[in-house]
Amino acid sequence: MKTLLFGSTLLCLLAGPAHAQLRKVDDLSLAAANKLADAAMAACQAQGRHIVVTVLDRGGNIVAVQRADGVGPHNTDASRRKAYTALSTKNDTQALAVAARSNPDMANLTTVPELLLLGGGLPLRAKGEVVGAIGVAGGGGALQDRACAHAALAAIPELDSPPL
Repeated sequence: MKTLLFGSTLLCLLAGPAHAQLRKVDDLSLAAANKLADAAMAACQAQGRHIVVTVLDRGGNIVAVQRADGVGPHNTDASRRKAYTALSTKNDTQALAVAARSNPDMANLTTVPELLLLGGGLPLRAKGEVVGAIGVAGGGGALQDRACAHAALAAIPELDSPPL
């Protein structure tokens, strides 16, 4: 009986540290991704702009895509690539585009096939951790795309507010 009790106690002690090594992370839900996409679409439509918006989860998986009527098909891939770039680099794609123009080391990022250094992609953070990304394309330019992506973040209060 003592051996069984000792063995059980030992197993419990060993199980504790293994469990503690797993991180608890916030995940972007489908409902949240759809809210973000809806908010980006509404922000652009209020300005008479028609866009494609893509929302990715922390692993780079597409969670939601919305495309307004009449938006060119190339914008669907552009919105995904902007979101992927923001997720992968954990940076605003507009800031990356500016940095790439002025810094030769950053300019090398333009040669990475999936990255798109063009405004409209923002990482999504909760409690400082990147939980996904949003990408907007087709709104009439990088600054307009970025503004629509930024406006969408207000739809999910749990997300950190990025700098303008």
